Amino acid sequence: MAAPRPGPAPMPAFVAQHPALVAAVMLTGSNLFMTFAWYGHLKHLGDRPWWTAALISWGIALAEYLLQVPANRIGFTVLSLAQLKILQEVITLAVFVPFAVLYMGQPVKLDFLWAGLCLLGAVYFIFRG
Repeated sequence: MAAPRPGPAPMPAFVAQHPALVAAVMLTGSNLFMTFAWYGHLKHLGDRPWWTAALISWGIALAEYLLQVPANRIGFTVLSLAQLKILQEVITLAVFVPFAVLYMGQPVKLDFLWAGLCLLGAVYFIFRG
């Protein structure tokens, strides 16, 4: 007779008490890594072959996945799949705009505001009930 499959590992007390907050913080960290993986090579590796940038980006993306996978598992204990996705999109814009402006030297655009307002609408509809 097969032994019963173990359930998910118990969460530390703080994580169990605030899973959405913990997921949001971890998703923010993962998004920082992913933004650097996707776009950092444009600033620093433009003179290297594309495959060099891809390998370095994959290494950075590994750190992203080490945060993103547990963040989604923790978040999914209290949020729906759609709520997790919209949360990720809000975090993506919140990370990308400062990255683009401060790190990559891109100009601030009014389009960032419009995109943020669209995401606020998405947050409203996904989290309203």
